[in-house]
Amino acid sequence: MDGYLGVIVIVVVVALLAAGALFLLFRPGGKAAPPPVKPPEAPPLPEEEKRPAGAGEEAEGATTTLPPPVKPAEPAVVVPEIEVPPPSAGRMVRLRSRLARSQNALGRGLLDLLSRDRLDDEVWDEIEESLITADVGVAPTRVMVEELRTKVKVLGSRTHEEVRALLREQLLTQVNPDLDRTLRVQKHGERPAVVLVVGVNGTGKTTTTGKLARVLVGDGKKVVLGAADTFRAAAADQLQTWGDRVGADVVRGPEGGDPASVAFDATARGIEEKADVVIVDTAGRLHTKTGLMDELGKVKRVVEKKATVDETLLVLDATTGQNGMRQAQVFAEAVNITGIALTKLDGTAKGGIVISVQRELGVPVKLVGLGEGPDDLAPFDPEVFVDAILGE
Repeated sequence: MDGYLGVIVIVVVVALLAAGALFLLFRPGGKAAPPPVKPPEAPPLPEEEKRPAGAGEEAEGATTTLPPPVKPAEPAVVVPEIEVPPPSAGRMVRLRSRLARSQNALGRGLLDLLSRDRLDDEVWDEIEESLITADVGVAPTRVMVEELRTKVKVLGSRTHEEVRALLREQLLTQVNPDLDRTLRVQKHGERPAVVLVVGVNGTGKTTTTGKLARVLVGDGKKVVLGAADTFRAAAADQLQTWGDRVGADVVRGPEGGDPASVAFDATARGIEEKADVVIVDTAGRLHTKTGLMDELGKVKRVVEKKATVDETLLVLDATTGQNGMRQAQVFAEAVNITGIALTKLDGTAKGGIVISVQRELGVPVKLVGLGEGPDDLAPFDPEVFVDAILGE
């Protein structure tokens, strides 16, 4: 009986304790137990850093997000700076030293021979050989030697100055300072002057066209260039570079296209833009069955539907000597050449080609190239040329 009461007492005590605890917990004004504290969440990874589950292996069904492709920056368009070339006046005087270096041997040799105390037939033969070697040509050489022999006999004793004056007079006579060397580049009302540049490839034809554009821009003229040498892509690119440097528009056509069409379009552009001069660089060799001379004739006829062709300049390489003469004769037979541009005159001692080419063609040398620089093309001046040969 006593054990039974003891158990009852223990149960009552436990029930009272539990009721007391519940009362304390839920009594009015009591505070609820705080929620459990969660550990801070890690910041989300950027999309490109998300990796699938697994140690070095892709989780099944997981995808990888790659970063968007980076678009390369557009290359900056470099606009070439427009150059202001020097005017044509005085160019040959400025380049005279280059000419003198190449021609000095000829002038010095002739002066030494003519200054000898005794001028016998052997000496005169040497003088004649020197002139022929310099590409003066056989006929002009014989004329010069006969004139010199006559005047030397009249003079008798000769000083160095007298010999130099005699030789200068004879060289000038053969170069012919009276020829009209003016470039016909004056526009006709609203229509530009047109210059065709012809010659075989390798003579410096395209380079001469570009340099001529610089000469004319230096003289204050507005120029349009026609890249009608369509059978050489490099020729059109080269002419584009020349035009960009001086601000001259360049009209091009498709590679292998019709040269006459390009020449026509260049002339039309010149009229539209009120240019002073249109310069057309023609082909020096064709890859068709059409003959080169026939093609040049076609170019000229097509251009003349829009404007007058005022100049047809034949470009010759002075270093080719008599081979250049043969080229000149072929072109002269097919095209109405009005002037000659003689390139690389500073690179040869055979400056006598000026005399022989003029004599053979009856056409003046109007321009000479005296170096590799962009402004080394100059209007030909006979007196500067002869003085450069003879030295000071």
